[in-house]
Amino acid sequence: MKIGLLTRNENAWCSAQIKTALKQRDATPVCFRFSDLVAKISFKPEVAAKSINLIKELRALIVRPIGRGSLEECLFRLDALHRIERFGVLIFNPPSAIEKAVDKYYALTLLEEHGIPVPRTVVTENADEALKVFPELGGDVIVKPIFGSRGIGMTRVSDSEIAARVFRTLEYYRHVIYIQEFVPHGTRDIRAFVVGDHVIAAMYRIAENWKTNISRGAKPVPHKLEDDMESLVVNAAKAIECEIAGVDVLEGPNGPLVNEINSQPGFRGLQLTTKIDIAQKIVDHVINKARR
Repeated sequence: MKIGLLTRNENAWCSAQIKTALKQRDATPVCFRFSDLVAKISFKPEVAAKSINLIKELRALIVRPIGRGSLEECLFRLDALHRIERFGVLIFNPPSAIEKAVDKYYALTLLEEHGIPVPRTVVTENADEALKVFPELGGDVIVKPIFGSRGIGMTRVSDSEIAARVFRTLEYYRHVIYIQEFVPHGTRDIRAFVVGDHVIAAMYRIAENWKTNISRGAKPVPHKLEDDMESLVVNAAKAIECEIAGVDVLEGPNGPLVNEINSQPGFRGLQLTTKIDIAQKIVDHVINKARR
């Protein structure tokens, strides 16, 4: 059985772990990058990479982070994944789930509509409108890029004059203004890793400030979720239709809030906190579904 691994670097830690797990399950990993894709219309093969007919030869495809790209590049990458999926290749996560998760506004709307508690958030192109709601959000907000990860581009603003400067600058450069109430959570949050219908591992990410990304220096600490929290996390992943997801939860003063869903989560930090082989759990899920 050939399983595709779409990754920027097949020797990166997470991708290497998945490759090893595939081989241990007698599956053949087929590694390629988005830049290797060649898509054809009205002649075959419809989608290929490195002379491999992805539609004919792959039973399933695991997608690692899509990475940076122009608008055209990102659209083409997702279009190609949709095309591959329509021809019957299982993709983890499905391109529709990747689209939902990568768009912070879209993801939070879906979570809220499914009854998942999320932070109060405002999204607008208008700086004046953003300034009107600044006090409603407590005068203390996190400004985020609507697309982005690893905490890059996030800043905390708790001064109205600075807020005016930031919002007007974003408007001037034609960025969407995405602001979220600051939720007091100490210097930690929860990252739970969902595979299928279960949380296979979870951790606290403990930092020296409010940014709790492992890539920015936060420390991973083992954490066992209570049943209610596990149900919340699994339901959040299902709302986005992610079969493999990293779900971030803030423990606020009024209860837990799901902050973000990552449809292509890294797990190097989390693996330090658990004896469970995370890559093996991912691969087992993929192969079991491919065989069915």
